[in-house]
Amino acid sequence: MPVVLSKFIIPLGTLIPLSGGDYAYISAAFGPLPAFLYLWVALLILVPTGNAITALTFAQYLLKPNWPACDPPYSAVTFVACLVTIVLTAINCYNVRWVTRVTDVFTGTKVFALLVIFFAGAWYLFSGHTELLQQPFENSTTSPGRIALAFYNGLFSYSGWNYLNFVTEELKDPYKNLPRAICISIPMVTIIYVITNVAYFAVLPTNEIQSSLAVAVTFGDKMLPGFLAWMMPLFVACSTFGSLNGAIFASSRLFFVGARNGHLPAAISLINVKCLTPIPSILFMCLLTIMLLFIPDVYALINYVSFVEALFILMSISGLLYLRYKKPDAHRPIRVNLIFPVIFMLTCSFLVIASCFQSPVEVGIGCLVILSGIPVYYATIHRPIGWLTKLSSRFNIFCSKLFLCMPNQEKDD
Repeated sequence: MPVVLSKFIIPLGTLIPLSGGDYAYISAAFGPLPAFLYLWVALLILVPTGNAITALTFAQYLLKPNWPACDPPYSAVTFVACLVTIVLTAINCYNVRWVTRVTDVFTGTKVFALLVIFFAGAWYLFSGHTELLQQPFENSTTSPGRIALAFYNGLFSYSGWNYLNFVTEELKDPYKNLPRAICISIPMVTIIYVITNVAYFAVLPTNEIQSSLAVAVTFGDKMLPGFLAWMMPLFVACSTFGSLNGAIFASSRLFFVGARNGHLPAAISLINVKCLTPIPSILFMCLLTIMLLFIPDVYALINYVSFVEALFILMSISGLLYLRYKKPDAHRPIRVNLIFPVIFMLTCSFLVIASCFQSPVEVGIGCLVILSGIPVYYATIHRPIGWLTKLSSRFNIFCSKLFLCMPNQEKDD
């Protein structure tokens, strides 16, 4: 499935070489209102929820060694999650090069930790312990709704597969480097994740995996020698630290581009004159993430996130097919066989339709959130209310002075 995703985002990324990812593609294919609705749900649900869950995962793994027999206190986890969000926000505000270096270093740590898990699991399997894999689908269900939920959770694990398209304008030679980066990274990540999960299921019974909030720690305690077992929570914490860093970098560009197009207050599209980073957008993203960290069960939002995200991904892939029909002569540096986007569109259609039967409450709430953006669009963009326009203008002036920012006249470096 992730490999099919690459066949979808590469042609769109090179046909529409603009930052913003799905927002830019939906806007080009279907116009401003659908694009604003995507931005609206990304603002309220998609982006801050993903960032909050990653921050909480970092905190849980970092604190787990101090509470080996139980879960860390909720207040401590929330405090550490807020702290790491603020630290990474500061890095993203200060220097883009620091962001890339942090991502590179901690991505290497992530790959190392996952390979340690894989080799430990492979050694366990080759030692003859294959009993847990002899009936891998025991007690499974074939209900279409349950299969859809399984897809949702699987795709959530791969979230970030389209983040590179959020920063297309900041790439050097995107026609060459965007396809190269996606074609290398997505298959590599897919292979590493799959073999890691095989190692988990070969060593840990299903009930242990389901009951553990830190599966890598549970695996390490059972399989690795003392030193490596103690280091495993730190490795995974480093992994999520790098993931959150990249997510903040990419998601802040989404709101930056939305504001630049007039779909959010203009202040969010400002860039700092010294650091050349969209500081207001990054701080805005930080505030939203911290607010969600104080929801007692933020993980419950995954169901809402998954349905809404699948719906808009379906719209994006439909936009790819629509642009093939509407603009057949447009410059397409990379053109893929239509079988790949069609397969992906059918898969997303199945996920959206099955969700309506399996989780009608979550689907209903997700739809209400989407529809709530329509009156906001007409009140603030289509026919903006006068006092809102004046308030936005004053806020723009205030932010430009506070953060030493200027309007976006050229791409930030």
